[in-house]
Amino acid sequence: MLETVPISKFKATCLRLLDNVKKTGKSILITRKGEPIALVTPPPPPPKPDQWLGCMKDTIKIKGDIISPVLNEKEWEVLKD
Repeated sequence: MLETVPISKFKATCLRLLDNVKKTGKSILITRKGEPIALVTPPPPPPKPDQWLGCMKDTIKIKGDIISPVLNEKEWEVLKD
């Protein structure tokens, strides 16, 4: 059942009521003279972060040797005198 709170009580205890909504996950209905004027609901749960490890799986194809250097050692500038 939905908790109903008069606006005067909501105004006096706003922070406590909002904390209760967050903790319990239950909504409260704010009324003025018995008429509903607002519905306070808890926020949706935060989205789960995607795993970054393996996120590129099956998007890259390796062609050729990935271990050997691209250039021959004789072509390396750092080894030239």
